[in-house]
Amino acid sequence: MSLADRISVEELEADPYPFYAHLRREAPVCFVPAVNLWMVTRWADVEFVAKTPALFTAKVSASPVERTFGKPTILTTDGPVHKELRAGIDPKYKPKPVAAYIDGLVRPIAGEYLSPLLKRGGGDLMAEYFEPISTLSLARSFGFHDIDMATLRRWFYGLAQGAINFENDPARQAIGDAVSAEISEKAEAIFARLERDPDDSALSHMLHDGMPAGKTRPRDFLLPTVKVTLLGGMQEPGHGAGSVLVGLLTHPEQMRDLREDIGGLLPLAVDEGLRWVAPIGTQTRQTTRATELGGVTIPAGAMVGALVSSASRDETRFSDPDSFNIHRRQGPHAAFGFGQHFCSGRWFARDQVITALRVLLEQTTRIDLVPEQMPVFRGWEFRAPTSLRVTLN
Repeated sequence: MSLADRISVEELEADPYPFYAHLRREAPVCFVPAVNLWMVTRWADVEFVAKTPALFTAKVSASPVERTFGKPTILTTDGPVHKELRAGIDPKYKPKPVAAYIDGLVRPIAGEYLSPLLKRGGGDLMAEYFEPISTLSLARSFGFHDIDMATLRRWFYGLAQGAINFENDPARQAIGDAVSAEISEKAEAIFARLERDPDDSALSHMLHDGMPAGKTRPRDFLLPTVKVTLLGGMQEPGHGAGSVLVGLLTHPEQMRDLREDIGGLLPLAVDEGLRWVAPIGTQTRQTTRATELGGVTIPAGAMVGALVSSASRDETRFSDPDSFNIHRRQGPHAAFGFGQHFCSGRWFARDQVITALRVLLEQTTRIDLVPEQMPVFRGWEFRAPTSLRVTLN
């Protein structure tokens, strides 16, 4: 029995990267029963899958995302429907608008959550700093202004349980379904207000941008994509920031270099951290017909996981790919995906991570990991340190 046949969900959650390295060497395209996916692991093949919708469509019939969130979603459509959904999302999250508001949005949140940590001399930067910044920045830019942190965190957890339920676990599905229904109820009330009184939130842009005067996009058309965006944007930038900081704290010589040139090296450090540990690991597709890739034939109608996390550690693309190195100059990573489904929130997420880390570095002279509580990473589809306990000076 091959390793792909033996691997369990628990082993993938603990650390998928050795398994991905094995697949890149021995079986770059193979079926993995534990998650009911054909995994594609090499950079060139992952890029080909993502950029060839005629063979690998985003319309996945057994999609756990659609099963939980409804359809259509921006993740699980191609062509005109996908273009229409992006037309509502893009205006708020393109580079120029993001540059105009990101500092004013993120800095106050970062300051609010960093202050008590500085007074105490440390704490858990994941739960008490990075995740709140990420969650509140997305919620406020999106239009969910009045939802408290506990609810937003519960929403993220519930949505994630549904979205990664490739194995169709009924317990996970029940959690995802309940949260999805709760978000629909909250969003309906916000949509009703924004239809009458538009503002600059992402929800308002989704309703109004590109529509004839007096018309808005239907709520049921937008709701599944609202949930996708909440899932992808609420905590994943925070998770990415945590991974970047773990890389820096476990490589003190790189942290010293960074502190001497924050403006020049921080963007590079963020890109390296996102390459090293991709916060979201997969672009999921379905074959439109039997297709040969990587020396094997994937059957028609098969679910395919284009692993951007594995592509970002492809040895043919990056030297010593398992190492964290902010001085790396080997081209872009794959963490934000490829093709027409390249992450629409990419600039918002990256600039948010940069700002959160900049505030932390500006207001500290030293950050140290707590030796007895070293960070542990979990997840294969959503991966991050489970906690990040530090002392701050």
